[in-house]
Amino acid sequence: MMSNRSNGVLKSILEKIELPDGAYEKAEKRYKDIGEWLHREDSTCLEYDPLVFSQGSFRLGTAIKPDADEEYDLDMGCNLRQGLSKSDITQEQLKNNIGAELELYRKARGIKEELSEKKRCWRLEYADGLSFHMDIVPCIPESESRKGVLKMRMVENSHFDDVLAQNVSELAVSITDNTDPEYKITTDDWRISNPEGYARWFETRMKTAQSIVNEREMSFKASIDNLPYYQWKMPLQQAIQLLKRHRDTMFKGNEDSKPISVIITTLAAKAYNGETDLVSALTNILSRMGNYINSLVPLVSNPVNPAEDFADKWYDKDSAEHQLQENFYKWLYQARADFKALCTKDNSQIVVEAADRGLDVSLDAKSVALVLGLSAAVITPTKEIYASDPKPWFDQ
Repeated sequence: MMSNRSNGVLKSILEKIELPDGAYEKAEKRYKDIGEWLHREDSTCLEYDPLVFSQGSFRLGTAIKPDADEEYDLDMGCNLRQGLSKSDITQEQLKNNIGAELELYRKARGIKEELSEKKRCWRLEYADGLSFHMDIVPCIPESESRKGVLKMRMVENSHFDDVLAQNVSELAVSITDNTDPEYKITTDDWRISNPEGYARWFETRMKTAQSIVNEREMSFKASIDNLPYYQWKMPLQQAIQLLKRHRDTMFKGNEDSKPISVIITTLAAKAYNGETDLVSALTNILSRMGNYINSLVPLVSNPVNPAEDFADKWYDKDSAEHQLQENFYKWLYQARADFKALCTKDNSQIVVEAADRGLDVSLDAKSVALVLGLSAAVITPTKEIYASDPKPWFDQ
């Protein structure tokens, strides 16, 4: 019962930090609109059957509200699915071809901000009510030979069964990267990516909570597989949202040093063990996620491409000043302390102070006391918090 009450506190925090469904729906309309543009009759991409799809936190249903002065960040892919291979086109040509279409789209839709080129993508800036920027990564399907290599790695290193490894490998793509020395020449050696395959793996981790899946399906009167991930609201997704908010709060003003979302998401998903309530999921994830960091490179392997290290910047000389590995462990230590305080069951003020300090969320002590089933007499200000010093917790 008391665990259920702490779940109520955490879910009240989630209500303040998660995106409204309308934000997901608007993002979906925008990327579908780009997809329709690329399928118009005079599109230079039409013959290649372009597919525009969301990836990252919007795809996984783990996005959280940005700060008031920040934009929503929507990551997308643009896959030209037919008629092209790496022997037909260079990375530069692919990127420029899609960039030309996006520039026409920008003008047709009256988007004032110039299309901007990033290392692997094009960025479109929207400013119509809900401010988004869309990062669109050009890609083509990966070669069959490299898909085979990926499948083997997933079976041997990520311990996928053959069916999952086969299904995921089929979703792999080759992406453009303008820092690649071979960017302008015809070569088979493009960077591999598989955001949709990662989403399918993440889905298997969410579904370890089978009783919650059944509950959601009864609620929606439909198979959960037919719903976008953001409507699932599984304990794993919610735990990651809380962890990301804590990370953002701890490293506010020092963003270059914070743990990146894909590391938090990957370690949390690996550590998740099908817990059916949020307190248990969060507690056990925080307890176990450090165990999934390898002692040798790759330190945090991509489950759908085990040779890729999500933590490669931890030992990159150009990133040494940010102390990324040290800051990850500092964050993990602090998160354990702050969420322990947030799940305190007998003092609402401790909960309120932990929410304010650790997640920059304001809770009302009386409302928290009601959720926890405490009497008003317990609501007394205190400095006895089960966490370390107030912000900043560590010298950066």
